[in-house]
Amino acid sequence: MGTVWRALDETLYREVAVKEVRAPAGLGSDDIARMYGRLQREAWAAARIPDRNVVTVHDVVMEDDRPWIVMELIRGQSLADLLRAEGSLTPRYAAHIGAEVLGALRAAHAVGVEHRDVKPANVLLADDGRVVLSDFGIAMVEGSTHLTMTGEVVGSPEYLPPERALGRPSGPESDLWSLGVMLYAAVEGVSPFRQDSALNTLRSVVEEEPPATTRAGPLAPVIAGLLRKEPEQRTPAAEAAEALRGIAHVPDATTAAAARVLPTPAEGAAAEAPAETSTVTAPPRKRRTAAFVAAGTAACVLIGGGIAYALASNDWNTAPGSGVQVSVAGSNTAYTGKCPIPEGRAPSFTATFTASEPTLISYRWVSGDGSVVDPHWRTLSIGEKTDPTGRDTVSLTTYAKSGTLATGMAVELQSPVRTTSNPVPFRITCTS
Repeated sequence: MGTVWRALDETLYREVAVKEVRAPAGLGSDDIARMYGRLQREAWAAARIPDRNVVTVHDVVMEDDRPWIVMELIRGQSLADLLRAEGSLTPRYAAHIGAEVLGALRAAHAVGVEHRDVKPANVLLADDGRVVLSDFGIAMVEGSTHLTMTGEVVGSPEYLPPERALGRPSGPESDLWSLGVMLYAAVEGVSPFRQDSALNTLRSVVEEEPPATTRAGPLAPVIAGLLRKEPEQRTPAAEAAEALRGIAHVPDATTAAAARVLPTPAEGAAAEAPAETSTVTAPPRKRRTAAFVAAGTAACVLIGGGIAYALASNDWNTAPGSGVQVSVAGSNTAYTGKCPIPEGRAPSFTATFTASEPTLISYRWVSGDGSVVDPHWRTLSIGEKTDPTGRDTVSLTTYAKSGTLATGMAVELQSPVRTTSNPVPFRITCTS
């Protein structure tokens, strides 16, 4: 609902997001008042929730007789954008996102707020590692007045719980249903109830069971528990949260091909509105299969990928004619011992970017032999006069029991030009 603008707060000199809603032509005055009231309620609802996984609302400003919501700016992309690019997620990464969203929902429910529109488009994946629940435009605040017409069904049909589709009272369990649908779509790549029309979709939500999962793995029972038709029979939020956290910290089989990134926020990390990025699929490459054979996997997992600003370093690889430079430096690049690698001893790599003018960079971490380690394109905005450089730091770990991996880490740029940084060699030997 509405358009989100990137803006500058001239008082505090910070970038913010501003949400604007324009009433459609021909809409009656009562409907316009209800629309603007809903926008103000969004700000009120979000402002009541003190949680890092909920978008922060700074202010509501009346201009041209319309409310404008001033919010924090999130740098990253939405879960919907990611699913369009990737198709589906591993159960582990989906569980990580689900656990963070559920944390936001539990914080909202604790202060009497139901979100009522949990879906991939309203989940933002920030570059600093945060998973942020946004758009409380149709939230229900306990004790508030309804701002919908009699018989009006508000929300996205395929994520709508059966009780709301039938016009029955909703509660926190209704948000859990929507979370279950979102998790299903994340791992299966398709929405379980989507049909050829909104009416048929609502009928499917009320009358049909979702198709059996084929890619959910350990998430299957969690999804099934959240998608029970009767609200009181759904898995309680606390139980679902514990299950999701457990799955998120257990490596799955697909990690062997491409580990999902679970970044830890860096102190002072910036935030920006989601930027559209395209995904380029690299041609098939021969992978190193000799490493970690005893464990059955050859995966290293990126951990701790927050964005922070830093001074420029040397050994640049410059994209010709672009003014964009990137270099990679490493520490703890040789490890021998038990795996997973203890904190503080893991190989760590820092990419430093600089640009001669304001630039939005799209990049990902790759191994020195060319096989992709980081499956997601990241974005970083650099080149401002006050912050001419940016830095991204990641560490590696593995769940192998024994074996050796010797290769290197580099950064591949997708835009504004295609290029790859210098590789930094590393060696990990896991002993049983």
